Order: sequence, then structure tokens, then C-alpha cells
Amino acid sequence: MRLPLLLLLGACCWAPVSLRAQGKVRQTDLDSGRVEKGRKLGPWSYYAMTPSGRKVLVQRYDYDQKKLLYYRKPDEHPYRHQLGADWQMGYLDRPPLYVGGETMLSSYMRQLNYPEQARQKNVQGRVIVSFVVDTLGVAQDYKVLTGIGAGCDEEALRVARTIPPEWIPGRKNGRAVPVEYELPFTFRIAKQ
Repeated sequence: MRLPLLLLLGACCWAPVSLRAQGKVRQTDLDSGRVEKGRKLGPWSYYAMTPSGRKVLVQRYDYDQKKLLYYRKPDEHPYRHQLGADWQMGYLDRPPLYVGGETMLSSYMRQLNYPEQARQKNVQGRVIVSFVVDTLGVAQDYKVLTGIGAGCDEEALRVARTIPPEWIPGRKNGRAVPVEYELPFTFRIAKQ
């Protein structure tokens, strides 16, 4: 009876030491997980704030396994996706997801530089950029679906192309499929 208890105590005592050796734990309002030499390790949790101010888990992703462990299902809507050689509109088992969720994705989208031409002409509005997230999670075939001109379309396209390639492919009928994904970029001149 004493031996198993000693083994259990030994395991408990060694666990914190081995975790420290595998990287530091980082925790913010938006994410938590282990980091070593600037690289994310193991399972990470990503959070978002609800309109009422409540923090909710939106995604868990294992960087070692490169595997989605959990995601909070977004509002359902049809996506343009490819089955075989045909493109069609329809609902997916899981839409393409960005690792870290919408909050992480929006942090990259806010890196817009307002074009001087648009500022001078007081051009404001929304530019929608589409691209295809393929079966490996690679974004490609970027194009402007809805533009407002004055350099805003090109700026939205530039920013979309700089988003780090951390996409999780969409799934239909249990398998990964290419999916067209749309990102809206808002250009608004701040009142002074």
C-alpha cells in the first residue's frame, strides 16, 4: 500500500518540473498556452468576449499535433465550396477557421493603412476580399469582391495577403474541401 502512494506522490512532485522544462506558460485575456523560444507548444486555448462582456472559449488548438481540439460553432451560413470538380453553395460540417479564432484574425485585419488618396477624397466604406482556403489550409486566389476605390481595394488585398497562413480547412461530408472565404475590411475616417 505504501509503494503506490509513494509513486503517486513522486509523480505529483515531478510534474511541475517537467512542465517548466517544456516552456513557459503564457496567459492573456485572449489566449493561454505554453511558449518556448517564441514558438507555441501543445494545446492552446483562445477566448473572445461576448457583447455582455463575458469571456468564452472559442477554440482549442494543439500546435504539436497540428490539430483542432475544440471550436465554438459560429453562426451557420452557406459557403461556396468545391466538391469534385464543381463549385456550389451550401452548408458545411465545419467552415474554414483561423487558428486563434475571429479575435486573432481581426488583429491582423486592423493593420490597414488608410490610403492618402482615399483620405483626401473622404472615401469610406467596406471592401470585401475573398480567397480560397484549400484542403491543406492554405489561402490562395485572393480577389476583391466589393470595392470602394481610391486605393482602399489594393490596401485591403495587401493586408489579406499578409495574414499568417494558419487556416484550418473547411469540411463537408467528413472530408476537407476547398472553401471560398470572405473578409470585410472597413475604412472609416476618424472624426477629430
